[in-house]
Amino acid sequence: MVHLEGRSFFLQIQKFENGYFVSVTEGSNKIGSMVVSLSTGQTPVTTTIIPSRNESLFLKLVAEQISTRIRGIALVSTFIQKELEPSTAKALMSEIIEIIGND
Repeated sequence: MVHLEGRSFFLQIQKFENGYFVSVTEGSNKIGSMVVSLSTGQTPVTTTIIPSRNESLFLKLVAEQISTRIRGIALVSTFIQKELEPSTAKALMSEIIEIIGND
């Protein structure tokens, strides 16, 4: 659980041999918008599975950061109540990358 700017986010991170599944939820524990990124070379290949109304950049950046770091697959899902402020998005991304870095 991560508390930022009066909001609570539940992070679930599942590690696999070739990648990660990351779920970020606020409020209800639901599957939401989803992006997958694969990095085996210079540039990651990223595809939207379930489009987001307002957090598509956050999803894409998190997935690409993770896949590039691990040279594998990152599947990221978010179910968020309202749009993220840039500072909140940055803090959430940092928290996720830190957890993965310690894995």
